Amino acid sequence: MVDDEQSKRDVNASAVPGGRGSRLARLGTLAGGVAGSMLAEGARQFAQGKRPRIRDLLLTPANARRVADQLAQLRGAAMKFGQLLSMDAGDLLPPHFGDVLARLRADAKAMPMSQLVNVLEANWGKGWDRHFRQFSFTPLAAASIGQVHLAETKDGRRLAIKVQYPGIRRSIDSDIDNVATLLRFSGLLPSGLDVGPLLREAKRQLHAEADYLGEGVWLRRYAGLLADAPEFMLPEVYDDMTTDSVLAMSCMGGVPVESLLDAPRAERDRVAGLLFSLLFREIFEFRLIQSDPNFANFRYDRATRKLILLDFGATRPYTAEIVDAYRRLMASAIVGDRSEMSAAASAIGYFRADIGERQRQLVLDVFLHACEPLRHAGAYDFGNTDLAARIRDASLALSTERDSWHTPPADALFLHRKAAGLYLLAAKLKARVDVRALFLPYASRQAPS
Repeated sequence: MVDDEQSKRDVNASAVPGGRGSRLARLGTLAGGVAGSMLAEGARQFAQGKRPRIRDLLLTPANARRVADQLAQLRGAAMKFGQLLSMDAGDLLPPHFGDVLARLRADAKAMPMSQLVNVLEANWGKGWDRHFRQFSFTPLAAASIGQVHLAETKDGRRLAIKVQYPGIRRSIDSDIDNVATLLRFSGLLPSGLDVGPLLREAKRQLHAEADYLGEGVWLRRYAGLLADAPEFMLPEVYDDMTTDSVLAMSCMGGVPVESLLDAPRAERDRVAGLLFSLLFREIFEFRLIQSDPNFANFRYDRATRKLILLDFGATRPYTAEIVDAYRRLMASAIVGDRSEMSAAASAIGYFRADIGERQRQLVLDVFLHACEPLRHAGAYDFGNTDLAARIRDASLALSTERDSWHTPPADALFLHRKAAGLYLLAAKLKARVDVRALFLPYASRQAPS
């Protein structure tokens, strides 16, 4: 029998705007509120004899709250874009703006029960509840594209069911276009930067993440690739209850991986080492990368000491040519061969044809900093390093060279995002990992065809 949990529902639940018009209206309201705030603050500062910059008027705590609250209401690609901005912009944003946007990584609002039931009826038909002994209407988690519910079927299966918000797939293209326009208006995106290819790739990636049948295929693919690695656990997909908007999987349990901060050092080191080892297998053996580094995608079973892998919607295949270029880039970074690093970076697509030598060397400086764990002999202490600050400073030095700004290929951005996420997780766990030893077996190996 399905539990009646309506009284327990989060009072902050809100319906997902599904129509293009309603979503555009929300973004229009957001833009109007931001513009009104800028005018008011600008008038106040002019009255005080100041001449404020537009960027300073935009990036205020009040506007940061407006942006975060509205994107959390919209969910979908608009919220995902805000999440990426909060994770990737780092110290390039004022602290108050980054802190408020960071809420988007955890603060999606759940659907109201009536909307959830409509989605389930559309995918499973009326009377769907007859298949369940128990179904929790209160979501275990809510994110940008969908929310997760626990359930038990009458045949005894314990499920984690991911339910997609209504209208999300239809809104992806317009959401990304509209948010990009807001970013242009704000000055956060340089006027001379060609982000068209990146926006097209973002749309493609988000359409893939919203295809739950496709995610089920990737999950089964990964389960096969990791059949020889008993230290990992993946959920089983139940085809009889999965559609393109509902993904039914076995419930895996475990604890959030970041909760291991109080675990013995050896256990923290082992978990972080497993994740880096998996990343190298993904790149150099599988040529297939689960590119979303969200901490929530990793859980840990304390009893079996196995790492649980979740959420494969952001899986990306890589060509043998790109994989070999990254192998050369990493191997040459270890020995500090800047000439070979430059050739490998060119093969990946990092340099414009007209890039100057100064800009080229600044890019290589960023790579050398990012490869520091690879260059370090022995276990690298992620919990006792200023690496993130040095990467930030090197990136800021590069960002001042406005004439050389160039959008790297999407494959590179997604791979770097995954690696950066593992760096952050290892730092949070204060883990020590011999990253170099994990990479060296691949240093001279050609990518499989």
